[in-house]
Formats: sequence, C-alpha cells, structure tokens
Amino acid sequence: MAEWEIRKLRILRTLRERGTVTATAEALHMTPSAVSQQLTNLAAQLGVPLLEARGRRVRLTDAARLVLRHADAVFEQLERADAEMAAYTRGEAGEVRVAAFSTAVPALVVPAVRALRATRPGVVVRVREAEAGEAYDLLAAGEVDLALSLAAHAPTAVDPGFTRVPLLADPLDLALPPGHALAQAPEVRLADLAAEEWIFGGSGPWSDITRTACEAAGFSPHQGHTAAGWTAILAMVEAGMGVALVPRMAALRRDGVVLRELTADRPHRHVVAALRQGARDAPAPRTVLAALRTAATHLTTGQDAHSGWRGE
Repeated sequence: MAEWEIRKLRILRTLRERGTVTATAEALHMTPSAVSQQLTNLAAQLGVPLLEARGRRVRLTDAARLVLRHADAVFEQLERADAEMAAYTRGEAGEVRVAAFSTAVPALVVPAVRALRATRPGVVVRVREAEAGEAYDLLAAGEVDLALSLAAHAPTAVDPGFTRVPLLADPLDLALPPGHALAQAPEVRLADLAAEEWIFGGSGPWSDITRTACEAAGFSPHQGHTAAGWTAILAMVEAGMGVALVPRMAALRRDGVVLRELTADRPHRHVVAALRQGARDAPAPRTVLAALRTAATHLTTGQDAHSGWRGE
C-alpha cells in the first residue's frame, strides 16, 4: 500500500493551485529546494512520477492529478473533522447521556433540551429516566454522562468519584382534600398535620423525604396508605383518605385536591446534578449542565412568583 502523507499531499495540492515551485514555497513558508525534495520523496513513495519539466516550470502528470482527486476528498473530510472538533471543544457538539428522576425530566431536562436545540443544535441529549439512587449507579458504571438526583440519595460530598452541582431547592407542598379543616386556613404548618393519615411510598426516596420532613417538624407520620405514583396518591387525597407532601417541581394539579404552601416549617428536597470527576471538564456535558442550571433558575423564579398559591 502506498504511503499517503498529508503534509506532502498538501504541498502537491498547493503546487497545483500556485503553479510554480517558488510560489508554492512562499505560500507554505518553505524553501523551493525543500518543496522539490518533498515532492520527489512523495513520487518515490507512490512509485509514480508526479512532475514533468517544462522549461523553467513544471506541470503535474496524469498520476499526480489522479492522486489529487483522492487527496481533495481527504482534505475535505479533514476540514469537516477540524470543524467538528472545534465545535466539540467549544461545547457545541457531542452526545450527552442524562439520567434523571421522573419529576426532573419535564421540569428541568426537557426545558434544557429545548434551549439547546435553539442554541447548540450539535449537542444531542439522550435521556434515561431512573430513580434518584439508581442515577448514581448508572453514572458510576459509565452508562450515562450526567445524573440528576436528590442530595439525600447522593454519595457523600467528599466522594472523589463525582463532582456534584446543586441545582435547586424544591419546596414541598401539602395536598389536602377540599373539605379538610386546614384547606382554607390563613397559614398551614406541617406540625398541624401530626394526627393525620399520611400517604407515601413504602420505601424509596419519597418515603424518606416525607418521614424526614415530618420528623423535622416534631412528629413521626402515621402511614395510612402506601402508594408511589402521584396519580394514586392524589386520588386518595381527593377521596379524603389522607394527606400527602408533593413536590412543587412536579407541578401537580388535580381537581378536588387543595395544594397549600407550608409556612414556618416548610420542607424542601434538594436537586443536584453529578458528573464523574474525570469528565467534569468535558465540553458537551458542561454545556448541558449549564442549560440545566438555567432551567433550574427559571423554575425557581417561577415558583417564587407564585408563592402563596393554594392550588384550588
């Protein structure tokens, strides 16, 4: 197989464009003798003559023109590669795999993807829904590049394997049946619901979050019913079977359920993004992370603008 050397092909290509060895040397900041030597070496490597003397000038042989037809395609592809690599290093191209828990997908990931389509169309985001704890397992295994999870389910902050970035503190609102005594009260505290039947999952992040919030308010919640899906939880609240905490970020609505903002002991869940330590400076994941932070800022601003809502 012939030895194809990009530098020598570039010299041959420039000679075709400039017409003389002297002009080629000037264009490439070389000496004429160096140009001649490189072209002689290329001809020897390919086993064909590339130049014919015509007085004080040279002309390309048919073999040289054949070589250049292929070289032109090579240089065109290399230019595309250069452009794509430049876009990649600027964070304007690349594929990023994101794992996110269910409520983070519509609230944060989808707005971020929409924004990137408009500003960074070369960045492709692949989304995988995963439980808060599972997202870190996927990240550690290299199956995703960026994970959205909850701070309570993240590895320790000093874990050297991950870089964590806080995104937002998502308020938890209280879901009450419309006939509840506190549905129209001026203020509602979590401690006011200590004697209620509570509805939450039997295990997992939401069970932990509900228990932690109630215990911080001074009581251990009595779990009247167990459910993991918001449709089931809100249906039971509507039926007067109990009360529940719901995340503001989920933007949950259901006719027949009153959502109240808690006052003095308002709980939050803390949403974080994480990358593997070795990939924290990778351009495309950094671009997606910036879009997620912007989406979180917009969401937080929107929540603040609607503080005090009752959700009837």
